[in-house]
Amino acid sequence: MTISFALTWDYRCPFARIANDHVLTALAAGAPFDVTFVPMSLGQFHVEEGQPDVWDAPETDSGLFALQVGVALRDNFADQFSAGHRALFEHRHAGGGQLRTADQLRPVLQGVGIDADKVFAVVDTGEPLATIKAEHTGYAASHSVWGVPTFIKDDKAVYVRLMQGPSGDGDKAIRTVERLVDLLTWSNLNEFKHTSLPA
Repeated sequence: MTISFALTWDYRCPFARIANDHVLTALAAGAPFDVTFVPMSLGQFHVEEGQPDVWDAPETDSGLFALQVGVALRDNFADQFSAGHRALFEHRHAGGGQLRTADQLRPVLQGVGIDADKVFAVVDTGEPLATIKAEHTGYAASHSVWGVPTFIKDDKAVYVRLMQGPSGDGDKAIRTVERLVDLLTWSNLNEFKHTSLPA
């Protein structure tokens, strides 16, 4: 039985890296998931009232270019999205890399066999930026999404912080995602938070 849900991301968030790693690993292991990956800008979440939105000044936001690259991959090179998506997270969190420019991201994409110039050409059309604005504002309005990673199913949305990735274990990833989606739809649970970080 196929499980459908959405998952938000911004490449700057370490918890988004972990959640997306679980989903990507589960999908690679054959999980029956129908996933919509939704771009959300951490920069936009922190815009103060009266200040311009990040999509009106994208060069000022440290993560928006990479987010546009991710959306360009998702919408135009779907067969390469998983590899590029994972590589961008690893570039930021395992390599401490920057996300602002084509020069910073070209070797990341090329490293997983993606024609970076084709992806950047899509970014240059402005379509990925318009898509980010539409999806970010849409989910913020419809589901009150305020951060990443947020899992979304039907009318439910839950912000999740997983502490560990699947370390390449497909079965572990599938079990983790299935558990999260099951909890997401359990309407009696509103908040469940450890009082201290688990060991």
